[in-house]
This record gives sequence, C-alpha cells and structure tokens, in this order.
Amino acid sequence: MTARVLPPLCVGASPLGGMAQTYGYDVDESTAIRTVRHLLESPVRSIDTSNQYSGGESERRIGQAFADAGGVPDDFVIATKADPLPGDGGFSGDRVHRSFQESTERLGGARFGVYYLHDPEWFDFDTMVGPNSAVEAMVALKRDGLVDAIGVAGGDLDEMRRYVDLGVFDVLLNHNRYTLLDRSADSLIDHAIESGVAFVNAAPYASGILARPAAAQPTYQYRPPSPEIVATTARLREACARHGVPLPAVALQFSTRDPRITSTVVGVSAPQRVDELVENAGIDVPAALWHEVGDIIGADASHLLT
Repeated sequence: MTARVLPPLCVGASPLGGMAQTYGYDVDESTAIRTVRHLLESPVRSIDTSNQYSGGESERRIGQAFADAGGVPDDFVIATKADPLPGDGGFSGDRVHRSFQESTERLGGARFGVYYLHDPEWFDFDTMVGPNSAVEAMVALKRDGLVDAIGVAGGDLDEMRRYVDLGVFDVLLNHNRYTLLDRSADSLIDHAIESGVAFVNAAPYASGILARPAAAQPTYQYRPPSPEIVATTARLREACARHGVPLPAVALQFSTRDPRITSTVVGVSAPQRVDELVENAGIDVPAALWHEVGDIIGADASHLLT
C-alpha cells in the first residue's frame, strides 16, 4: 500500500472512543465495537484513529472489534497517529516510538497503512525536526519497514506547509479547512500535490453543521457557529432541498469529487452512520445544483462536474 492508493473514503474513529466533551454526545463501548464490525463488512475500506483519542479508548475498542471479526481484512487500511503524553511539554523521538508501541498493542498488532505525526504545530518546529526528534523517529519507523507510509496531521495551515517542505512525509491530513464553508486549505492542497504528498481531507461536514438539521443546533468546527455560517448553511440546505439532494451528500462529494484529494475522512458514531456515509457518497448530484452551490459559496464548481 502506498499513500497514492489510499481508499477514497475513510471512517474517522475519534467519536468511537466516547469524546462527549468534543462532540456533545457519548458512544458506549458496545456501540463502538458494533460500528467497527459493520464497517469491516461495508464498502468503506479504511479507518483513522489516534493514540490519544479518549486516552487510547478509540484504539482499544477498534482492536477488540478486529479481534471479534477474526482479524483485519487484507484490503483494509488502518491509519493511526503518534501523540505526546498528555500534559507533557515535549514530543520527542522516544515518545513517538513509545506511542507506536502503545497503538500496536491496542490494535492487536495490526499493521498501519499510514502512521501520522499528530498536531505537531503545538510544539517548537526546530525541536520537532532536530536530532532524536519526533520527525526523525517517524522516518525511522518507515525505513525499518514498520509502517507503509508516514504522514503529518494537523490543523494549522502554515505549520503543515513547513512539514510538507521537509520532503519526508508521504501524506498530509488536514481537518475542517476544506469544506463548503471554509476553503482556506485550497493553496495548501495544491502545494502538497506539487510536492508529491497525498492530501487527506478530514471533517468535510465541518464538525456537524453540514450533516445535521438546524434544529439539532450542530457545531461548526467544534464551536457554536457564527450568524454568517448559519445563514450560508441555510442557503445551502434550501438549494439542496429544491433539487431533492441531502446536504450531507453535497458536503461529502465536495471533497470526494475533488481530484486533488486522495481520501476523505468522516467521523461516525454508530453502524447506521456507516450506511449513511456510503449512501451519501453514491447519490447523484445534478450539475445545476453544483453550479448553485458554487454561487452560494463563491467558488468555481467546474471540477466537480466531471
């Protein structure tokens, strides 16, 4: 497996650890395990998690589901992330290796298709790339054949560009910055592709506002939305309703239909959410709606029509 053949859809597993403070709802262990088991039987062939989602509970539940299913299918790609110790002021190469070991143990020894350095923007760049650094350890894991591809995952656009420019990563994962409501990652995507780095787009629903009804009072980028965001979302919802297409399908395909984006990560919290993801990915979105969406968000939608 190389970064360029990552599955186009990937399930994000942070909700499966039970991150109620982030998402506003809890997911119990039984539901999480059933969701992963259902995922393994679905057309979606990838899952994305992290060492520190719910203190490792996301990985542990995924590992239990793999064990219950008799192992990981050969065509299924696992991505997880190296994290610092909670509350630690540093992120060393030794910590990357230990984080890798912890994740391997929780996930039952499953091989990682992609292993990410998670949120390095919270630490001094020079420290992260120097001798015995986190980046050096990431390179060593790939060199030693322990992972198929290494990536960097974070939200800060400028810092992500610096990590791309190191020339050592295969994949860049960025979240919440390329959606119908925020396209600030657009130039970063171009830069990654020009640098030979695959781009993975996470959270195309902008943490919920593009997937849930207005009555549910969903968040935008994990915070209460501004009046402007609420108004734009309402216009998008109205346009989709006129064409008989769910807004979540348009929000998802805005990412999956972009030829620059290798894979799109969508968080799920229950088995039926996997089914909804598959359904939304396959819904036919008419050209007229794409043009209308482009007018609403002020973007050229021509690349979405092919």
